[in-house]
Amino acid sequence: MHRNFIVSCFLLAIVPSAFASLDDVQLPPGFVIEEYADVPKARSLALGDKGTLFVSTRKARSVYAVVENGDGSTRTIEILDGMSTPNGIAFHDGDLYVAEIDRVYRYADIEDNLDAVPDGELLDIDLPSDTHHGWRYIGFGPDNKLYISIGAPCNVCDKYGYAQIIRLNPDGTGRETYASGIRNSVGFTWHPESGDLWFTDNGRDMMGDDIPPCELNRAERKGLHFGYPYCHGGDIADPRFGKDRQCENYTPPAQKLGPHVAPLGVKFYTGDMFPEEYRNQVFIAEHGSWNRSKKIGYRVSLVRLEGNQGVSYEPFAFGWLQGQSVSGRPVDLIVKEDGSLLVSDDFAGKIYRISYIDDAN
Repeated sequence: MHRNFIVSCFLLAIVPSAFASLDDVQLPPGFVIEEYADVPKARSLALGDKGTLFVSTRKARSVYAVVENGDGSTRTIEILDGMSTPNGIAFHDGDLYVAEIDRVYRYADIEDNLDAVPDGELLDIDLPSDTHHGWRYIGFGPDNKLYISIGAPCNVCDKYGYAQIIRLNPDGTGRETYASGIRNSVGFTWHPESGDLWFTDNGRDMMGDDIPPCELNRAERKGLHFGYPYCHGGDIADPRFGKDRQCENYTPPAQKLGPHVAPLGVKFYTGDMFPEEYRNQVFIAEHGSWNRSKKIGYRVSLVRLEGNQGVSYEPFAFGWLQGQSVSGRPVDLIVKEDGSLLVSDDFAGKIYRISYIDDAN
C-alpha cells in the first residue's frame, strides 16, 4: 500500500515529466489509488442522481460525462464543446449547471440526454468578463441556492464587486453577496451536519516564498469578510492595502494552509468506506505552486477538525511531485455513493479513485 510522508518544496515554472505510475502516489496504510477515467484537462466534478460523473474543463472548452459500465470500467462522453472556460459545474434537481466566465447555462434532465444534450438555458446573471481569476466555481448549498465565486481580477487590488461568493435562486433571481474578502475561491462545500459554507482561498503572490498562507475558511452566516485585500491568513497586514486596517476586524481562517499550495476542491468525507476517524473531516485538492522558488502542494491534504476549528493539516495522497518534477495536479474531489473518493487531475487528464481495503497491509 502507499504510505509515508515526504516533505515537498518548490520552483518557478512547472517542470513536466512523463506521467508517473500511481505506484509513486503514497497514502496512509489501507488506502489504494487507481485510475478511474481518462478525461482531458479534467477540472471540476459533479455527481448526478443516477451516478453519472460530470467533469468540466478550464482549457479544453468541453464538458464530459463519465458513465460506469456493468463490468466496473468507465466510458467518457463529451457532452458539450466549444465553450469558453467552462470550469464551474453543478448538478441540481436533475439539471446540469455550467458556468463560463461571464454566464451560466442550465441543461435540463441531463442524465436522460447524454447522447444528445439539448440547448442550454442562459440564466440572467450579471458576471464580470475579466479572465484574471475569472474561471468560476459553482455549487448548490443545502438552502437550494446556487453559489458562485467571483475572484479578484488581479494579484491584489481593492475593486468593488469582486473577491466574493454570491448566491442566487436556481433560476438566477434573488442575487446577494454571501461572503466577501475572498481573493480567489475555486472550491467550496457545506458541512454535512451544520450546513455551514466552507471554502478554500488562494493567498496573494509576490510577498515571498513562505507568506501568506493559503486558507480554509468557514462562513457560518451571510455577511462575513475574510480580510482580502487588507489582511492575509488572518494576521498578516497587506503592505499596500493593510496599513490602516486591523486584522482582528476580519474573519480568520479555520485552518492556515501551506503558502502558494493553490488549494482548490474541498470536501467533507461523508461516506462509510473509510475508517470512522475520517468522518466529517476535510479533504483538499492542492493544485500546487506556480511561482515559489521550490515547489509545494501537488497533493490531496487532510484537515482534521475539532468543532469548527482545524487542529491538524497533513498530507493524505502525495507523490505527484518528485523533486521538482510534476506528474499530476489535483483539482477537485467528490465522494461517491460507495464511499470512495474521486480526484480530478487537469495535468495528467485523469480521474483517480481512492478506496480503503480493510485487510490491507
